[in-house]
Amino acid sequence: QVQLVESGGGLVQPGESLRLSCAASGSIVNDDMGWYRQAPGKQRELVAHISPRGTTNYVDSVKGRFTISRDNARNTVYLQMNSLKPEDTAVYYCNALFRQISWGEGTQVTVSS
Repeated sequence: QVQLVESGGGLVQPGESLRLSCAASGSIVNDDMGWYRQAPGKQRELVAHISPRGTTNYVDSVKGRFTISRDNARNTVYLQMNSLKPEDTAVYYCNALFRQISWGEGTQVTVSS
């Protein structure tokens, strides 16, 4: 059973950057992977997606600011987040889009002045 461990979150000011990492304990080479986020009182939403070959898609609210990437040799997916806004505050998770993998604990991102 693959396990996912997210890291890299923290408290930053608006306009600053963070880089999140998601390490999988098993192979995710053939998986479409996504970064999701869940803000307090809101449903979890998919914000970025990367295909096994590296094709990416983003929700409109993060386009131009977030970049998803992957290192298949390390079974790791990254999310570079620039120009962070208070509305980006949430717990961020990664997971496969089309295969059931247990959710990790996520990593908290807080954007506040």
